[in-house]
Amino acid sequence: MPDHDTLQEQLRAALDADDLWTALYSLNTDRPAALAAAAEELYRSDPDRDAFRPYLASLLQDLGEAGDDVLVRLLAVPTLSPRDRQDLLWATVVRRLRLPAALLRSCSEQPPAPGDDETNGHSPLTPTLIDAMGLSGDPSFAPRLGAFLDDPAVRRRAALALGRLGAREWTAPIASRLSAVTGLEHTAFAVALELLDDPVAVPYLLRWLAESGEERVHDVHLALVRLTGRDPLLPEGARGAVYASAVRAAWAEGRTERAPAVVRDVVVESDALARFSVDEGAGRIRIVFDPPSPSSGWPRWNRSLTFDGKPLYGVGSLCDTCELGLTLLDWPDEAAARIAARMRGRLADLDRLDTALLAEWTPVLGELETGHYRAVLLDLPLEEVTEPARSWWHRRAAARAEEDGDETEYAGSPVEDSWPGVAHLQLTAPVAGGRLPRTYGALLPSQPPEALDPATVARHAAAIAEGKRPAAVVLGWIDDRYVRAEHEERWLVGAVLDGHHRLAAYAAAGVPARVLLLAREGEGADSGTEGLAEMVAAYACRA
Repeated sequence: MPDHDTLQEQLRAALDADDLWTALYSLNTDRPAALAAAAEELYRSDPDRDAFRPYLASLLQDLGEAGDDVLVRLLAVPTLSPRDRQDLLWATVVRRLRLPAALLRSCSEQPPAPGDDETNGHSPLTPTLIDAMGLSGDPSFAPRLGAFLDDPAVRRRAALALGRLGAREWTAPIASRLSAVTGLEHTAFAVALELLDDPVAVPYLLRWLAESGEERVHDVHLALVRLTGRDPLLPEGARGAVYASAVRAAWAEGRTERAPAVVRDVVVESDALARFSVDEGAGRIRIVFDPPSPSSGWPRWNRSLTFDGKPLYGVGSLCDTCELGLTLLDWPDEAAARIAARMRGRLADLDRLDTALLAEWTPVLGELETGHYRAVLLDLPLEEVTEPARSWWHRRAAARAEEDGDETEYAGSPVEDSWPGVAHLQLTAPVAGGRLPRTYGALLPSQPPEALDPATVARHAAAIAEGKRPAAVVLGWIDDRYVRAEHEERWLVGAVLDGHHRLAAYAAAGVPARVLLLAREGEGADSGTEGLAEMVAAYACRA
């Protein structure tokens, strides 16, 4: 464990390295508080800090809580240069720190850094400072932020900052400006209304929906769903003008109260495949957009799989050239299995789907999010994975390197970077033979794996050994990616709603696991239907 002087030497050596970022990343962080203290001392004392100022600010940001107090203390130094202040302020915003109002006022009275692109030559406040005010929790900043709603340089950030402050007196002014903004600004204003969670916005949104252009309808629809709780079913696969027309029709009568969930359009296509739709679904388990990061220019980006409004897994963005990765956020307050428990009568030895079965499960299916679904009965060869290096989330990198003929490109990728943070089940091998080179599969738990009861696992193992096939229920989807526009990749991803013990018994026995997959239509070009067809061809139950 390095002492203070050694840490100082290591830090200075990293700052002098040719590849400075890699050197900083490689620093020993067993003592983050000590490293933060060393960075603070160097920041304050070294006369040449201009050369490495942004690197130290970034290092403190990456040190998490250990660096937070240091960032705030440094930001309060009265002799800071404008560029120093901007770098440190950016780091506090990325960390979502709530800065003292007096400190923010002091920052706002200082001149911006020369040539700072953030100012755009219009606003006396940089977007980063506006973000920091929105994170402050101090309502006294609301009037100043509201004054920037008509400033093209910063109005997007000002609207979101007001939303984060919960300044509902600005609901109507933000809503009334929807017609004046387009693109990402329009999305930001709609998201700001969602953050305010104020019913005052609803009449404005309904009026604007009837008048808005096709490209702005999606934002308004999402805001109305979030603010009213009503989630009307739209036509399957609707895009463009058809989608816009359907959204307007769904809200045309101005009805905003939620109706009871209805499961309809049930069609059994085979013993292993059925279709159904959920209208006005309760949405107890659903994927939603996260509140926007104050440091990001994208008002809607990351998403989470939530249970009763509580995030369970971070799902990442819809960007189809970004890498798919799931991250455990927290366990639900109530086990997700309790929703699916009412299905267990037929799950004990399930070998086919039929209309009577789906009708029996209607109360449970109505708990899902509004949308169009496929129910697929699969026999999946699964293995338990507890080590990051064994997970397909990491091993996919080797497959890409093989495609590129460059094994060094991914050799240094830390295995923890792609690990979802919990032991889970995965396909024993990628699915081959489809249009895409490979399809990976991962089923993630909705309750802690260590909470499994060994006796219950043994009971299911005995039933499996006798030839029975108890089914687990998984809410999942097909996710197609074209990573970095270089590597086509497909994933079957699912969260186990019911059947953790059953799946553990299957994996231990080496027997393909009977899985009832409830797959919601996605937002990709083919809504995941091609990938589901591939899974059916490879693993459909043929009992």
